[in-house]
Amino acid sequence: MDGVHISSCPLNCWDTCGLKVTVEHGKVVKVDGDDEHPITKGKICGRGRMLEARTNSSERLLYPLKKRNGQFVRISWEQALDEIAEKMAEIRAKYKTTTVLHSHDYANSGLLTNVARRFFNCYGGVTELTGSLCWGAGIEAQTWDFGNAYSHAPEDIYHSKHVVIWGRNVARTNMHLFQYLKAVQNQGTTLVVIDPIYNQTAQIADKYISIAPGMDGFLAIGIMKELLRLGLEDRFFIENYTFGFADIEALLQTITLEEIERLTGVERETMTWLARLYGDRPTMTYLGLGMQRYANGGNTIRLIDALVAMSGNVGISGGGANFGNLQVGQSFSIDILTLPERKTASRTFTMMKQAEGILQATDPEIKMIIVTCGNPLTQVPNTNVVKKAFQSVETVVVFEQFMTDTAEAADYVLPTTTVFEEEDIYYSSMYHAYVNYGPALVTPPGEARQELWIWTQLAERLGFGKDFAFSREEFLAMGLRGLEKYGITLDALRQEKRMLLPVKAVPWSDYRFQTPSGKYEFTSQLASQKGMDGKLRLAYPAESELTDHKLAEKYPYRLLTIHPLRSNHSQHYHLIESLQSIKIEISKDIADEKGLIDGDRAKVFNDRGELSGIVKILPNAHAKTMNIDEGQWGKFGGSVNILTSNRESDNGQGSTLYDCLVNIEKINE
Repeated sequence: MDGVHISSCPLNCWDTCGLKVTVEHGKVVKVDGDDEHPITKGKICGRGRMLEARTNSSERLLYPLKKRNGQFVRISWEQALDEIAEKMAEIRAKYKTTTVLHSHDYANSGLLTNVARRFFNCYGGVTELTGSLCWGAGIEAQTWDFGNAYSHAPEDIYHSKHVVIWGRNVARTNMHLFQYLKAVQNQGTTLVVIDPIYNQTAQIADKYISIAPGMDGFLAIGIMKELLRLGLEDRFFIENYTFGFADIEALLQTITLEEIERLTGVERETMTWLARLYGDRPTMTYLGLGMQRYANGGNTIRLIDALVAMSGNVGISGGGANFGNLQVGQSFSIDILTLPERKTASRTFTMMKQAEGILQATDPEIKMIIVTCGNPLTQVPNTNVVKKAFQSVETVVVFEQFMTDTAEAADYVLPTTTVFEEEDIYYSSMYHAYVNYGPALVTPPGEARQELWIWTQLAERLGFGKDFAFSREEFLAMGLRGLEKYGITLDALRQEKRMLLPVKAVPWSDYRFQTPSGKYEFTSQLASQKGMDGKLRLAYPAESELTDHKLAEKYPYRLLTIHPLRSNHSQHYHLIESLQSIKIEISKDIADEKGLIDGDRAKVFNDRGELSGIVKILPNAHAKTMNIDEGQWGKFGGSVNILTSNRESDNGQGSTLYDCLVNIEKINE
């Protein structure tokens, strides 16, 4: 396979870039961008370039490992698979199959990651995780409002008069949208950035608006109040295509603009200016993930959705409340891959509270955890509780490429392949609708195996091998079955390398929503069906001076935990020496209050734990705000999730990672 090959980035971020991979003497030697990819156009980020180092690293796990007397020893695949299958067979015979927990995240955007669900469904059904640490509250919020979470095609931005980037550092997490922003600015489009941190995206904005963390929903309320006062709302859309508008009108009367100014730190004049901007449609809004990582996170996204709807920016070219783009993933035949009808038992924990679920489960208790596509001992909040939970379980099996914090806690570690060592199809669930082909280019090192092979081997030992008696090619064709009528087949993808899925470039343009009413719902009937209050409300973060004055006196600063620049979550820290220390970024007022300067060593702490690192001052960050990048490994200082809470968002589907109060003190050395 020597030569230059077109492939795909597997990392589960906004862009899902096309790659150009150079192979020499059976080894990946270079990773560049695919300059013919319609969206990513040859530009890739440092995370994507790191895939070469990740594939070739001398730290790769090469053989199955078993822990004996606290130490890992090498064992054969036959022994590992026999022992794991024997334990699973014993569980199935003596207990309920939900005694097994499948702990996972979304580290890989490949279509065949869904085969894990096929395995667990055929086993009989296990304890599964719901929600998402990353974006769960926002997805659920938009499902309540629209019936689904869809975004506009990237190129539709050229039809916008104004673009609002609300809580998303596009330069760091969505670099190809960043290129679009610069392009539309050149044609006269207004670019506004709303964020607590003056980031790289804010630096190119026509207007930057600094906002108190967790208060974005209140700003949306202020803008809606001004929108109505100025008569800029879209009455035709409201009266014909929405449900529950009277409820939002009533809510807007319960708070004054003066109070909103105090809560958000945004002046009334700015709210008026934003109301005029939204009324001068089409205005496109891109929502970030951070502001839904609070106890009020779902309500926050719904209030911004309401602003977009009220102003008439739903269903029109150049508009939209763009958060996720689930229509992309929904294009595939996932049920054919996963066989949900084979499940005979079911239990769920939320991803945020999986540790409590493990510790508190009694009928049945958790006796085995199998971890795929994730690193929960680093990424799940309240790390100390997660460690306790994993230590309490008889058998922990981890599928991994490296000895992560979670792998260190396992009883069995099974070495798996990287993107260039397996064939798959990759797609973005957040941004564009191109599906990318990724070929197998090099031979895996040592005894690393594709996950599909592992599932097949276990299935044979557990008596349902016939459900896995298919080649990788046949499994890929299963997932593409519903797309064949559009000419999207495995052979076509192998030839074309990337193809556009049949999704709507402008969602909701027919004003037919997937809600119970068929309309946009300011008051959610789906929420009511789930036993929750579907009305929008005034809602605050759980950890703030507004909701817990005593806690805020003890811990007066708001901690954010944003994505690192060069690592997708925890995936690359061990490969980049410059990342292997903790950086504590603080607003200037904190530095002044605590007598801190750049380069000082300090500790950040609260009742859940403490973390130490090196101080860096952010001169334009919102007052009382600090950041520590998420994803750090224990051996490099420890995860910021030692400090974060594992409470769930208001709608039960998201994390509250940003809803975190801390204090900071200088360490005198």
